[in-house]
Amino acid sequence: MFYTDNKLQYPVRVDAPNPLFARALQQAIGGVEGEIRVAMQYFFQACGARGNPKFRDLLMNTAAEELGHIEMLATAVAMNLEGAPLSLKEQMAKDAAVGAVMGGLNLKNLLSSGLSAMPVDSDGVPFDMSHIYASGNIAADMTANIAAESTGRTLAVRLYNMTDDTGMKDMLQYLIARDTMHQNQWMAALEELGGTAAFPIPNSHPQAEENTKFSYAYLGFQADGSAPASGRWSDGPSIDGKGQFTTGVLEPSSQVPDLGKAKPNSGAQSEQM
Repeated sequence: MFYTDNKLQYPVRVDAPNPLFARALQQAIGGVEGEIRVAMQYFFQACGARGNPKFRDLLMNTAAEELGHIEMLATAVAMNLEGAPLSLKEQMAKDAAVGAVMGGLNLKNLLSSGLSAMPVDSDGVPFDMSHIYASGNIAADMTANIAAESTGRTLAVRLYNMTDDTGMKDMLQYLIARDTMHQNQWMAALEELGGTAAFPIPNSHPQAEENTKFSYAYLGFQADGSAPASGRWSDGPSIDGKGQFTTGVLEPSSQVPDLGKAKPNSGAQSEQM
């Protein structure tokens, strides 16, 4: 069950409403880096978490927090839209060019939600849940969560640098701080799951059964056959401590794909059969 006390998680204040910034904030709600994405990602990971229940608890608590972040940002969008013109005619009478873009306002926020936030990105594209990663492998999910919080924090920093509004800066510094914590908590959870020794994921598959010749080989695919540029990933002990990095150029196999003739009644051209 979920509960609400109808209070914001952190105060939201807008000193000078800005419809253009409201549009930018929509990315933090419904963009691929946004709060809907992480809230749903952590929620579905929690719903499918097996094993020690503390990981489910961690995921579900963080999902609930992210729902609160959506509420904060939705409030901020609505507050930034205060004073936006309700009449296209009124705006166009002042300046046709400005009227065409409504000063940066996403018309969807006007036409579909009456100057309120929506579950869309900064271009008005609805979030379609295609970036929700919940594999059932907690270690794999934690690595996905680290990436999600990293891109989310990057977006929050960009938004922070876009505005001079002190209220918005204060809210964003809170969200940036929470992204810092979330990155650290997912890394801490991964450490409990074995840290670098958790890799390769899943660790339940016997590594001895894979084609070990290629397990730690960094392969180059330069057309001239030259070796790729070297780095930490090309020489020395592997990060998981289970092998040695090598570098090589992969020679193509002699196999040429040939699928044979098309089957009758398959909808292919007769010349394919």
